[in-house]
Amino acid sequence: MVSFFTQWYKRKFSDPHAVTLLVILLSIFLFIYFFSSLLMPVFVAIAIAFLLDLPVNRLSNMGLSRTLAASFVVIMFVGVTLIASFGLMPIMWQQSSNLIQEVPHMVTQGQSYLLTLPEKYPELVKADQIESVFSFVKSNLIEWGQVALKASLNSISDLVALLIYLILVPLMVFFFLKDKKQFLQNFSSLLPKDRAMAVQVGNEMNQQIMNYIRGKVIEIIIIGAASTITFALLGLNYALLLGVLVGLSVLVPYVGATIVTLPVLLVALFQFGTGAEFGYVMLAYGIIQALDGNLLVPLLFSEAVNLHPVVIIIAVILFGGLWGFWGVFFAIPLATLVKAVITAWSSPKFELSGENN
Repeated sequence: MVSFFTQWYKRKFSDPHAVTLLVILLSIFLFIYFFSSLLMPVFVAIAIAFLLDLPVNRLSNMGLSRTLAASFVVIMFVGVTLIASFGLMPIMWQQSSNLIQEVPHMVTQGQSYLLTLPEKYPELVKADQIESVFSFVKSNLIEWGQVALKASLNSISDLVALLIYLILVPLMVFFFLKDKKQFLQNFSSLLPKDRAMAVQVGNEMNQQIMNYIRGKVIEIIIIGAASTITFALLGLNYALLLGVLVGLSVLVPYVGATIVTLPVLLVALFQFGTGAEFGYVMLAYGIIQALDGNLLVPLLFSEAVNLHPVVIIIAVILFGGLWGFWGVFFAIPLATLVKAVITAWSSPKFELSGENN
């Protein structure tokens, strides 16, 4: 066993390209791990720059200078974002407030229904079980209320920082797009000469991340808009709020769709009861989820995300635990990075290089 690991170590780490790749990955991981909270606006700006790089390149190819192209694209992006925010946020805020006010009524309705279960099904449901459910729900509602209050107080203190970020992030996006080649050249000059494996992985991940971010943004917009329109046509309350939640749920594959099903189901159930309207809402919601998983995702991502569902879920749990929201958002590209590193490390070209050394 010792000889096996010794041979594996010599085969993999005798290649300077492999050592360079390992050092780069460890350095990036440690840097993000320790400074992610401080440099979050920078990471947000980089993600947006990946999203906007394609239109900037298209405009540059049409004859515009890189500076003009970057300026136009950033101004359009900020304008569309502001219009969408000011158009949707007041409605979402109003619907959220109405839903919060209606929660006690929903709890009372649910309590009245549950109290009838011991009479209807005495062999399956006991009165003490219903009481334990009530006490659990009440205690959790109090805890959630306290958490919401703390979050609202903290958000007031973070308002100034948010306003600063709203100014700094677009500026950083502009400079990342305008001086992209210069940034890449300066970064390359810091790397060792033996970096063929790192370049291979970097080129693959650059394309993967660009495809993923663009595809994910398009998926959020399409699913969110389709859900909002469908819920509104079916007369479901809080259609915009629920539609936005369904759209954002695609950020977390498999898990997000499962979690967001609960509020959709509860709102439809308390509004329509168990009648036909409730069935129509859940059927339409199921069709949207089926079309997303079986049609939209394959069209948007094609072979870009060729990972097993179990691997994706593990990546969401692992990277989400490390870096929170952005770890969840980039869980699939990060899992793809791990796969790309393993593929490059197992490449026959580098295997032979290691043996020759």
